[in-house]
Amino acid sequence: MFALGRTSRRNCCGTMDLRCYVYPGWEPRIRAASPRREWMDETPERFAYRCLPLNIANAHGWEILSPCGFEAEWNGGSAPADVVVRPDPGTPAHRAPVALFGQGTFTFHVEGILRTPPGFNLWVGGSPNHAKDGIAPLGGIIETDWSPYSFTMNWRFTRPNHIVRFEENEPFCFFFPVERHLAESVRPRVVAIDEEPELKRQFEEWSRSRDAFHVEMAANPPDNPSAKWQKFYYRGMLSDGRPGIDDHQSKLRLAEFDGVAAFHRETPAKPACPVAQPEPPANGHAESDRLAAKYEWILTSQKRLRALAPRVIERKRGISPEEFLVQHYAANQPVILDSELAGWPALGRWTAAYLKDLIGPREIEVQADRSADPDFERNMTDHRRKMPFDQFIDRITQDGNGNGNDLYLTAYNSAANAAALEALHRDLGFLDKLLTRDGGAVHGMPWIGSANSFTPLHHDLTNNLLLQITGRKRVLLVAPEFTPQLYNDRHVYSRIRDLGEPGIVERYPALEGVHVHQVILEPGDALFIPLGWWHQVTALDFSVTFTHTNFHWPNDFYASHPD
Repeated sequence: MFALGRTSRRNCCGTMDLRCYVYPGWEPRIRAASPRREWMDETPERFAYRCLPLNIANAHGWEILSPCGFEAEWNGGSAPADVVVRPDPGTPAHRAPVALFGQGTFTFHVEGILRTPPGFNLWVGGSPNHAKDGIAPLGGIIETDWSPYSFTMNWRFTRPNHIVRFEENEPFCFFFPVERHLAESVRPRVVAIDEEPELKRQFEEWSRSRDAFHVEMAANPPDNPSAKWQKFYYRGMLSDGRPGIDDHQSKLRLAEFDGVAAFHRETPAKPACPVAQPEPPANGHAESDRLAAKYEWILTSQKRLRALAPRVIERKRGISPEEFLVQHYAANQPVILDSELAGWPALGRWTAAYLKDLIGPREIEVQADRSADPDFERNMTDHRRKMPFDQFIDRITQDGNGNGNDLYLTAYNSAANAAALEALHRDLGFLDKLLTRDGGAVHGMPWIGSANSFTPLHHDLTNNLLLQITGRKRVLLVAPEFTPQLYNDRHVYSRIRDLGEPGIVERYPALEGVHVHQVILEPGDALFIPLGWWHQVTALDFSVTFTHTNFHWPNDFYASHPD
């Protein structure tokens, strides 16, 4: 086990130097922009994320976050005094926005002097595809390669007598470099399509395929959301399957500003401004708030007590069902079970070559192009691909280091692969003392991948038993009580993908003091991961693992999860 702590700032090499100069007391909360938008999350099947241009635009720059929460209102007049800004209590005056210019605007002061290399300006405005009711950001182009001045970010009301609210840490400014004179050097023209026969052929081929695709979708609607769109542009492919260009981008992951982490502050649990909160009913919300505060106090107190003697993940042999239930399943405590799989034929047989011969060319479903999508865990159905099993094995073992997440047969493919992989069961035993043979997935859900296959940080809504059959895996685990420090931004996922990334605490300061357990699973090991325990998994070799959830004891807690 180790505890996460701050690391020294690392210098990064890149193709452009973008600096933010600060005076003592200036604390700009700058971050690389996220591709996610709340309204996109809420679209059916999150279909908005299928539009790659939206994703790229969302992440195409850096954001500055509001240092305070506040409300603002405009009465329709043209004077500065016609806009009223009401900061949350306790906000330092120099951090609050102000009404300076009139015309229904208010102003954020940017605490920093940004400097670009010669010949590059900054485009400054609001975050793309992030609309706010009743108000809009003003945009500008600034020559930051020579200007010794700071700049302001201004927002203008779109209608009077409407209260708008910004939360602390809500983005108020978005910027990225643009080359000066580039736009004016462009010579645009309209050209007849016949002047480019190959482009015409490609467009018409795509148009026909799209029409046919829509007809097929209308006639035979697919169950799989991923099958409802063609993905040619998303994957950077022409309609005949050839790549469009070599440097197609399906994601942007910009570098964070080195040294800015110390300026960030956690967002308050709820708005501090009294006028922003409606009066609760006399006996409804007030009682809910009291109980929520009570539960928070209990959880915080338990966390402090556990810190006096941090949990340890033990390795046990010959455990009885009663001991497992009392000390681990009911106690929400992980354990490594040693020698429980002894004698299983798979432990001595399952090499990549053996599995290739056993299953042969049977068609399977795998997760493909995992590394190309920063939100893969949220978009798994968009990455399913069919291929022969023997070709899959050849692909993931074609070099000594493996190809990581590009192809991975996971538990999410288990239903589709049940028939094709049935021959695997002859080499497996069964842990009758812990698992039941009733219900589905009796033989578990397989994970087969190359060295470096990686499952990012998340928690599950069930208790899981991982059976390591072939190869080794490194598992990092964090207890549920640290959830408030793990940037759990949606459902079971964390904004953090890899707890082992250098400088991770500098980027995510709330990780300070989080206890991380490291487990190396060898062939024949079984790891119990209880409900709610955060974990990430890395294959150290060609690896085969089975996940079981079919315990003798209740394991349907996901039904009551709030998300």
